[in-house]
Amino acid sequence: MRVTFARQTQPSRGIRSWWGKAWQRAVEEAAYSEAELRPGRAAARRGDVGGISVDSGSLLAAVREGDDAWTVEVAVPTLDDETRAALVEVIAAEAGRIAELLAGNLPHDLVEHAEEVGVELLPYGGELVATCTCPHYLAPCSHALALLLQTGWLVDADPLVLFALRGLDREALLAALHARTAPVVTAATVPTTATTADLADDVELVVEAALRAQRLLPLFEAGAELPEPLL
Repeated sequence: MRVTFARQTQPSRGIRSWWGKAWQRAVEEAAYSEAELRPGRAAARRGDVGGISVDSGSLLAAVREGDDAWTVEVAVPTLDDETRAALVEVIAAEAGRIAELLAGNLPHDLVEHAEEVGVELLPYGGELVATCTCPHYLAPCSHALALLLQTGWLVDADPLVLFALRGLDREALLAALHARTAPVVTAATVPTTATTADLADDVELVVEAALRAQRLLPLFEAGAELPEPLL
């Protein structure tokens, strides 16, 4: 599900989380040289990047440069079904992990355990593939780097932005966790319906008891001794 974030302003405290810094390192790795990175940083700080749209596997934004505006799109590899399921299992494996994620914290051991089962959450530079409508011949250009740097601000504030980029947004994650804990209805858990044979046996027992009571009642009223076979 695509979510568009309003125009960003540089956080006064800077990037403080370890995962936000990891994202910034990936952006620096993606840059062809410092010559593109410097103007990219300046554009991000000036607020030249418009609203950032985040979707599964993609970032999209317009970036101003003087009187011009360029459209930038960044592709990020998403998790396949198997790795998404593995990530959900890692999150569910320890109590409190989903609460931490919803509170804006990404536990380091969660990422480590995810990597152990083959799930790479944090990207590296080569995974960030950018295109821009500007005439610059290098990719990522300074406009794309500005978008990536501002995305780092979003990721720093909310690690679930990273999950959404990887193809598992907040709603999908919560739904997957709920489905994992919901009771599974099987033949063993559904009360069985009495068969015809069972019902017939029950009816036979009731009729036999009624006939026995009918024969005992007159004897009981007369004060006679009740025969043992009928008791």
